[in-house]
Amino acid sequence: MKTSKEDDVGRVRPTSAESVAALSRRLGAAEPPSILRTIIGEVFAGRVAVVSSFGADSAVLLQLVAEVDSATPVIFVDTGRHFPETIAHRDHLVRHFGLRDLRSVGPSPEEAARLDADLSRATWDPDGCCAFRKVAPLERALGGFDAWITGRKRFQAATRQAMPVFEMDGRHVKINPLAGWSQTEIDTHASRHQLPPHPLAGRGYPSIGCAPCTSPVRLGEDLRAGRWRGLAKTECGIHRSADGLARLPSS
Repeated sequence: MKTSKEDDVGRVRPTSAESVAALSRRLGAAEPPSILRTIIGEVFAGRVAVVSSFGADSAVLLQLVAEVDSATPVIFVDTGRHFPETIAHRDHLVRHFGLRDLRSVGPSPEEAARLDADLSRATWDPDGCCAFRKVAPLERALGGFDAWITGRKRFQAATRQAMPVFEMDGRHVKINPLAGWSQTEIDTHASRHQLPPHPLAGRGYPSIGCAPCTSPVRLGEDLRAGRWRGLAKTECGIHRSADGLARLPSS
């Protein structure tokens, strides 16, 4: 028998502000495993994907997802500029957790040749580089889904401190099941389950993106201080409310 809260979710269009509000009332204070079981197995069954960077602590979310359903689609945006260690870590985690539906997406070779032939765009137009290498491919990949799951946490940066567990992201519901976990909780979970670490995590890289735009973080710095160091840029664009596709470079 459904509870009134479950009825509340079921009565509204699944990709709507009302649905997000209902989910927040029902699951906003729940633990990540409970959120994932309900989202993957019930509310958005067959209509939700996980988006993973296979970064410093991505193993935590992927392990939790695999425990619910290892066939859940996992989207990895392969920009063509990742550290080799990230690609190796991706392949290792897919095998380790038995993930059965990895979808690596990215710009086409023609797009890369036209928009960044000499691989310098990250240095003089990082927003444009992210737009065609990350934002546009992810937008295309999410076309068949109603919702997507991220591994973002509030402690990662000042810009994420007010991040909700459920939010609308254009036409999709975006779910941040680990939003409320601390670094200690992440580390404890990883240690308890003996999760494979990213090869760069122990070398001063607590946040790992594309190689040209990621540097080690010094003691006392924000965890994302090594991303686009020296620039006002703090996000690649897939987590900004602005329409990344509108900013796609034309040349």
